[in-house]
Amino acid sequence: MNLLMTCVALLLSLQTSSSTPCKFPAIINFGDSNSDTGGLSATFGPAPPPNGETFFHMPAGRYSDGRLIIDFMAKSFGLAYLSAYLDSLGTNFSHGANFATAGSTIMQQTVPLNKGGYSPFSLQVQLSQFSQFKSRSQMISKKGKVFKSLKLKKSYFKKALYSFDIGQNDLTELFFSNQSADEYIPKTMKVFSDVVKEIYQQGGQYFWIHNTGPLGCLPYALIRRPSSSLELDSVGCAVIFNKLAQKFNNMLNETVTQLRKDLPTVTFIYVDVYSAKYKLFSNSRKYGFETPLRTCCGFGGGDYNFDFNVKCGDKGIVEGEEVLLGKSCSHPEKSIIWDGVHYTEAANKWVYNEIATGKYSHPSLPLCQACR
Repeated sequence: MNLLMTCVALLLSLQTSSSTPCKFPAIINFGDSNSDTGGLSATFGPAPPPNGETFFHMPAGRYSDGRLIIDFMAKSFGLAYLSAYLDSLGTNFSHGANFATAGSTIMQQTVPLNKGGYSPFSLQVQLSQFSQFKSRSQMISKKGKVFKSLKLKKSYFKKALYSFDIGQNDLTELFFSNQSADEYIPKTMKVFSDVVKEIYQQGGQYFWIHNTGPLGCLPYALIRRPSSSLELDSVGCAVIFNKLAQKFNNMLNETVTQLRKDLPTVTFIYVDVYSAKYKLFSNSRKYGFETPLRTCCGFGGGDYNFDFNVKCGDKGIVEGEEVLLGKSCSHPEKSIIWDGVHYTEAANKWVYNEIATGKYSHPSLPLCQACR
């Protein structure tokens, strides 16, 4: 059942005049690689093929074989796929803007990307970019001619849906740097809350906030576990990583609850993406997926087909010839994990269909009612 049919069914059951579907003119997104539609690629070089092979049939700035959850969200509202704010070519911001970049964190990190660290575009930097985007979009029409047609209506920012999907990289940094979760996570929540409040000050009214997924089910975390005796659950996911994600999510839920109290006129919808994704891992065969923890586009074989030194799309010299080492599997549509860190289009679509219904949302509103 697609989102439109779901919304119609829900609206018929509610039988209220105030339950017409929301019509967001734009989506403004903040996040990391789970929702990056080309920001990091435009800045530091493209995600190489076979990324994008399933839907776009070429690299499209996404770390997946196809579309992400944010793409399906945009499509559900009849909007074009979001252009990355950092991409200067072929962009169209009339329907929204995407400030997410792969490797981004809530907390600004000290280790740079070229040293194996994180994106310089932390959440606070993304906020600064948004502020500049908002002010400059109103100024550009003064240039006249074609620029006048590019002016965004003032209502654009007030009526837009502001979505967030960030935190996975903070947890990676937290765990492998041996910092205290009880000290680190509250700091991330303070930054997150401050960013949301600033967006509200700039007109934001509708917020759709994803929690972070089950980190312990991703190969890049599984192969870095501290010891071979680390506890795995019945699915094969590392318990310690998933408990860390749950701790983060609990604090995020509390933060969103407090934001509702602080800003009572604003709509905040907290989306439990963790539960949706874990349901997929737990029942993979039921939903048409195979070997749920195995990387599709990877190298090395084994249980996870993942090697930190050979990423998806990497090439190498074999017997004097350059060959593709990080190859895609034969049937990405049957895989959950794309490259050891991110999800396939098939998995993203499945998760989107789950969360769009509202059954993972607090309050329990579907995506089409996110303005209530």
